[in-house]
Amino acid sequence: MSPASTGPAGVSPGPRRFRWPRRVFAQVLLMQLATTAGVAVLATGLFLAPLSSQLDDQAMRRALAIAETTASPQVAGALLASEPSEGGPVQAEAERIRRSTGAEYVVIMDRRGVRWSHPDADKIGRVVSTDPGQALAGRHVMGIESGTLGRSARGKVPLHDEDGRIVGAVSVGIAYDSVRDRLLDAIPGLLAYAGGALAAGALASYMVSRRLQRKTHDLAFSDISALLAEREAMLHALREGVVALDGAGRIRLMNDEAQRLLGVGPEAGGRLLRDALGPGRTTDVLAGRITGEDLVTVRGPRVLIANRMPTDDGGAVATLRDRTELERLGRELDATRGLIDALRAQDHEHANRMHTLLGLLELGMHEEAAEFVTESVGVHRATAEQVTEKIHDPLLASLLVGKATVAAERGVSLRIASGTLLPDRLVDPRGLVTVVGNLVDNALDAAAGSEDPRIEIEALAQDRTVVLRVSDSGPGVPGELRGLVFTEGWSTKEPPAHGRRGLGLALVRRFAERQGGTARVAEARAAMGGGAEFTVVLPEALADPGLDRALTAADSAGRRTGPRH
Repeated sequence: MSPASTGPAGVSPGPRRFRWPRRVFAQVLLMQLATTAGVAVLATGLFLAPLSSQLDDQAMRRALAIAETTASPQVAGALLASEPSEGGPVQAEAERIRRSTGAEYVVIMDRRGVRWSHPDADKIGRVVSTDPGQALAGRHVMGIESGTLGRSARGKVPLHDEDGRIVGAVSVGIAYDSVRDRLLDAIPGLLAYAGGALAAGALASYMVSRRLQRKTHDLAFSDISALLAEREAMLHALREGVVALDGAGRIRLMNDEAQRLLGVGPEAGGRLLRDALGPGRTTDVLAGRITGEDLVTVRGPRVLIANRMPTDDGGAVATLRDRTELERLGRELDATRGLIDALRAQDHEHANRMHTLLGLLELGMHEEAAEFVTESVGVHRATAEQVTEKIHDPLLASLLVGKATVAAERGVSLRIASGTLLPDRLVDPRGLVTVVGNLVDNALDAAAGSEDPRIEIEALAQDRTVVLRVSDSGPGVPGELRGLVFTEGWSTKEPPAHGRRGLGLALVRRFAERQGGTARVAEARAAMGGGAEFTVVLPEALADPGLDRALTAADSAGRRTGPRH
């Protein structure tokens, strides 16, 4: 015995056992083939099982029909008028009928059971081998019986004369071998049909299995299960939102991060994208109605970056990244740059003033130098006092003072409207700083370069509502574009180095809508010389004045009493 024929330690490995295939398509193919073969065998058996009985019944009915045809009054008359003999008229008529019908025998007998006809002439004149009593009693009889000629399908009927009296009986038999031959003859054809059906089923099963093989990439069931488990773990571990859509636009999958970023729950799965998220730019981006890479969209308080990749089945997979913090940092960078620009402008202005002052002093014009210093300090002080007199919130007032300096550097006149009065009880001062900063920046860009560049800011308090208006002398916003200026990603400016345009006004609108307010744009008043006027209404921007007075009174009382020891 060769070493290859033995297992470890010289033990024979034994017969190889059948191993169930691991591939999905192979398992499906085997199951389909087994099912097809089982159905073919079952159908064949169900067809063959009653076929024998059907053939027996057909043979017996045929024998009975021949017997009924033979039992005519003429044959009865010949029986009564002659003797049983080989050359008698009854034998001649019976043999004629037997040969013409293909029956095995046609036996005509009298009431005693004596044969008057038989294929074997020696049997004529003898008593029949089977009991003819039922036929002689007037009944029709069918059955499978054995006689002198062997087993046959028989039919027996009474023989009546012209007056209706029973004078004998007729027995007709059909060889049972012919019935069995018909059954055997039918089996090959039936098996051929069954084989054809099995072959067609096997071919169809193979084609379906091959298609399944391509669709499953020839994976095993265990591989698919592992991939599903890995996919679930990976999707829920990602810190990016993933949304999968089917061809009809329904949400097929949404991981935890996507639910958090979009503000929806697990119930969004299986729903149409529009029904789950509502109309808006985010829905249009995820649905593919807006195309491009790294598309910016705003969902609630979050700024998102979306990318979409179509799939072969007509659906798509979209990824979402939270850019809110980056956008906040970018705006802080913009604010820092604005502050730097303001400091640079003040530095330039201060240097020019110092040079002027130095020249006046060197020329001995001391009184003119004193007047110049007094006037310069008064202008800056007047600007700051004008802002703080009308804007009591320190954050917003500081912003406007800085924006005024930047505007002066760019040659734009920034003024506070005479009716402006904003108390120091803002609910969200940082949010209002964002709104005013975005509106003023847009107004500066629009007004710069106009014939008489001006910006006017108005802030009115009505109970708890704040109404902000920022007007500029720029070219204005055409009527057909006024509905687009608040859309995420829409802008007429070149994007900055650190990010993208088209978010400032979108954030303004979202901030207003979160507080139940509105943001709109219209044509500026005639006094501004055209341009655009942005109006933001914030119904809940101010704290309740009664609560503010109560807190102030309590604070004053606490200071009067002082701590006790």
